[in-house]
Amino acid sequence: MPTAPHAIDATFTALPLRALADAALARARALGAEHADFRFERVRSAAWRLRDAKPSGSSDTTDLGYAVRVVHGGSWGFASGVDLTMGAAAKVASLAVAMAKLSAQVIKAAGSDERVELAAEPVHADKEWISSYEINPFDVPDADKTGLLADWSARLLAAEGVAHVDASLLTVQENKFYADTAGTVTTQQRVRLHPQLTATAVDERTGEFDSMRTIAPPAGRGWEYLGQSVWDWDKELAQIPEFLAEKMRAPSVEAGRYDLVVDPSNLWLTIHESIGHATELDRALGYEAAYAGTSFATFDQLGKLKYGSEIMNVTGDRTAEHGLATIGYDDEGVAGQSWDLVKDGTLVGYQLDRRIAKLTGFERSNGCAYADSPGHVPVQRMANVSLRPAPEGPSTDEMIAGVERGIYVVGDRSWSIDMQRYNFQFTGQRFFRIENGQLAGQLRDVAYQATTTDFWGSMAAVGGPETYVLGGAFNCGKAQPGQVAAVSHGCPSALFQGVNILNTTQEAGRG
Repeated sequence: MPTAPHAIDATFTALPLRALADAALARARALGAEHADFRFERVRSAAWRLRDAKPSGSSDTTDLGYAVRVVHGGSWGFASGVDLTMGAAAKVASLAVAMAKLSAQVIKAAGSDERVELAAEPVHADKEWISSYEINPFDVPDADKTGLLADWSARLLAAEGVAHVDASLLTVQENKFYADTAGTVTTQQRVRLHPQLTATAVDERTGEFDSMRTIAPPAGRGWEYLGQSVWDWDKELAQIPEFLAEKMRAPSVEAGRYDLVVDPSNLWLTIHESIGHATELDRALGYEAAYAGTSFATFDQLGKLKYGSEIMNVTGDRTAEHGLATIGYDDEGVAGQSWDLVKDGTLVGYQLDRRIAKLTGFERSNGCAYADSPGHVPVQRMANVSLRPAPEGPSTDEMIAGVERGIYVVGDRSWSIDMQRYNFQFTGQRFFRIENGQLAGQLRDVAYQATTTDFWGSMAAVGGPETYVLGGAFNCGKAQPGQVAAVSHGCPSALFQGVNILNTTQEAGRG
């Protein structure tokens, strides 16, 4: 697992992490806990926003504290605190045990005899892990950040037809210390950021307007991402005004069935919604039904469900370099792993935490427990779920060249999917008509609609490694109380045949 040549922030390691953990875990043991873990977090999040090259807002917040989670009498207990004294940590552990005892009474009163048991995990003693980045964005002066965003905004504003520009930069440094009664002790540091610009055009004669956003994804990288060596920002900023002007003039799509060549900048979101969430095993078992929904990919279909065509291979991955969900160890002390979710078009795996793994007969969790703050309990969260490229697969241009009548889809925008992750529709940033293997100008008002299995079953070609891009988002939501997690989804360009295309203005009119 590649890591950058950095040291974990000394201001974090200088905190009394071990002493607090020892006090909390000792108290939990003394009170009879079968398992206890201690997690100390410091999460710093900062954002800068500009409107028409002028600052419109900024924020810089730090969430710091610790949590104790126990299994006592076969029930979960959880408590958190911010007082950095040994006595306070022991008291938090006592409260967690008390909560477990109360939970046991509630479960018994409900007529359930289900007991919490955790899948085994090797002990990882005194391990450190740091995500892969070169320059910590928090080491860069704020003036440099706003200055770069202002410069990029000014470039877009200087272009003909661009009326307004919104720019933003989100940055996060996440430090975690974990220890449990089995002997695992880990310390980690993750850095991530998301730069984004949106240009808006307005037709003053008609009042019609539209926008176009950069397709550069958020990434588990540092400030170096805003240079030219990782992403060609100069090229993208130069293209947006031209693409936006063409979009404003583009004809509305004629609804019907088309072959689609879908760019990774769009396909990552379809993967997230129709595969990523559908293969969370807690959801498939019904544990998220009250809030986030269930899954059509139920547990009884493991090894049987034909998810897509035979060229479909999807992995869950907590080890991908620069992935937003990449970790060394999850919030249950499980080492990061990579595994198959869909193999040759068939469902072969799920995303697991230790409790769900034990409950369903898996020998080991694949490391999908995560809490977004010290005040929240870890829940099963999404890994980097990615569609694998074909080793000798075609380029995007080669796929387009093989399409007689179709659409090339670039960039994500709006989406809708049902609670079972089965019926969906997606739009995008730009859509290019394909005629006889050539791009023939943009279209507007396009959405593609399908069921999950029909869509992935229609996949006729998967691009080669040179088309592969790691997309993603900072804001995947789940659980009650709600938690937010960052996650990446890698994919190549791909060709889908005979997909239903809706005209969004006509659909709105029917409403």
